[in-house]
Amino acid sequence: MELSLQEREFLLQSIREIKDFPQEGILFRDITTLLNNPKAFSFLMEHLIKRYQDYCLDCIAGIESRGFIFGSILANRLNLAFVPIRKKGKLPYTTISEKYTLEYGFSEIEVHIDAFSANSLQKVLLIDDLIATGGTAYAAANLIKKAGAKCVESCFILNLKDLKGAKKLQSIVPVYSVLEI
Repeated sequence: MELSLQEREFLLQSIREIKDFPQEGILFRDITTLLNNPKAFSFLMEHLIKRYQDYCLDCIAGIESRGFIFGSILANRLNLAFVPIRKKGKLPYTTISEKYTLEYGFSEIEVHIDAFSANSLQKVLLIDDLIATGGTAYAAANLIKKAGAKCVESCFILNLKDLKGAKKLQSIVPVYSVLEI
């Protein structure tokens, strides 16, 4: 259920490119224009629904913050639970966390300790808008495992191939990217 070249181009054209943001030399991919385009956004969500409807998933976990958009809609359309993976200090209940390396230091993400059913090994889809260096996604996949669930695949709308994050993540979980740049 791969997208045709024409379908990929349709989605790519709905994503704005902003030069030199957030710093000089960066070409930022702004998905707000995709979200603001009902035809493109509906097409994308229908593609994801078709891809994952037969995966026998128990829930979808989305990485803060844009992963919440895609993940919660997809979870709702597939009649699944949605689990937010948030930056440290944002969840109100007892959490477990996973640290990851940034270019200049460390960061940490968390999930509620009871986010996944303790009765069975839940099958989870991890989703976010894009994968660049892969640090956050790698930490999120590890966090899902630490919380007692199984991350069966990670899904990204955009894969920035030159930064090799998907390749790194592929070592611990299958990766699907709708678009590759």
